[in-house]
Amino acid sequence: MLRRRWPVARDNARPVPWWRWCARVLLAVCALAVLIVGVANVVTVAATRDRVVTVEGAASALASDPADAVVVLGASVYADGTPSDILADRLEVACDLYKSGAARAIIVSGDNRTSHYNESDAMKAYCVELGVPSEDVYVDHAGNTTYESMWRARHVFGADRIIVATQAYHLYRAMFAADCLGMQVWGVPCDKGAYDNQRAYSIREVLARTKDFYAALLQVPVDTAGEAVSLNGSGDLT
Repeated sequence: MLRRRWPVARDNARPVPWWRWCARVLLAVCALAVLIVGVANVVTVAATRDRVVTVEGAASALASDPADAVVVLGASVYADGTPSDILADRLEVACDLYKSGAARAIIVSGDNRTSHYNESDAMKAYCVELGVPSEDVYVDHAGNTTYESMWRARHVFGADRIIVATQAYHLYRAMFAADCLGMQVWGVPCDKGAYDNQRAYSIREVLARTKDFYAALLQVPVDTAGEAVSLNGSGDLT
């Protein structure tokens, strides 16, 4: 008698090609990157936008109790020491804030990493030209990044309450860092017109916000701490 043979089940599933696994991993990494960048940017703007004011608004809000200082964030300076348009606008707004009584002093925080380039001294000279007393303009020579400028305003200059003067695209990042570092902060946008390379600045800001968002949350200490500076002393000693 012939025995009946039953068909043997076979696994017909084919292995997933290596390139599909790579594509899945790449998509997952991209999705995670978008999430990290998106969260940082949304939170940074949402947490600070209600304290963005005009010069007049700052003067009114701080009339009875001025901020410790206006912090001006550095930007390009030409070889002859003239501030670029974007920096000149920041300095002019800062001087307007000082003259309005919104702040007791100005901290100019810029890049001075080489002997051939000095943003902060040029910034102070411009403020003095605009009529601010030299002793009320404090120079931060080690504000190489936005986060460093905010960290030093808090830990080197001892500021508790500040006004940040910079362009709108840049303002939220600086204010968020100040928040995380324990300062009470207001921001005044300094946009007085269109700037060269504005689109590039805005695109770069998306990534810069992400970097500073996590640095601010962790309150990462900076390498350029230096000696403490009292805002009750003379700015000419800085």
